[in-house]
Amino acid sequence: MERMRALVIDDEQIVLDSVSKILADEKYTVDVSLSGREGRDWAIQRQYDIVLTDIRMPDIGGMRVLRDIKRAKPSLPVVMITGYASVRSAVQAMKLGAADYLEKPFTPDQLLKAVASALDIAATQAPEAQALMHREEMIKVLERAASDSEFIANLLYHGTGALEGYDLTGPEKLALLTGDIEWIEKYIGPLTPLQRRWLEQRLNAEIW
Repeated sequence: MERMRALVIDDEQIVLDSVSKILADEKYTVDVSLSGREGRDWAIQRQYDIVLTDIRMPDIGGMRVLRDIKRAKPSLPVVMITGYASVRSAVQAMKLGAADYLEKPFTPDQLLKAVASALDIAATQAPEAQALMHREEMIKVLERAASDSEFIANLLYHGTGALEGYDLTGPEKLALLTGDIEWIEKYIGPLTPLQRRWLEQRLNAEIW
């Protein structure tokens, strides 16, 4: 029987070593990366059954890693690894496409349970569509964010909570919250300077 392949992305070597050992003991083939950008590229370019990624990393954060993996491989399950300070963000990530999350420090049983749950979700649930589905709703958010500083603050501090009143999919919310200008313009067309400026702020703000 062919081994399952896992990718672990975290900027802490001790986490990579721990997760790698636990999964290897369960007969997984494991690749590890200390870089969010490198790990994201590997996930897209190579074949894996599951990806585990930290939320907060110095080059690109886990939300952007999640976004880019899901765009390229919607059915590939992603588990978020988080510290206590970013548990709220990990819970949000599950509304945006992540299969599960792990809070550091975690036990081997907790890790294996999260991996098993993520693999089960991938096997039994159809992935969410990655194309833009609600163009008018996206435009409403963009126009409001370009002129409403209180709304921008709510997006910064509450993330998905600030978008509850809009009919948007997880991928659409993730595009807004991670400042994915290229993807948004692909479907909506050129943005105004004010809209771009707000999204650029989102792209540069690793708040997760």
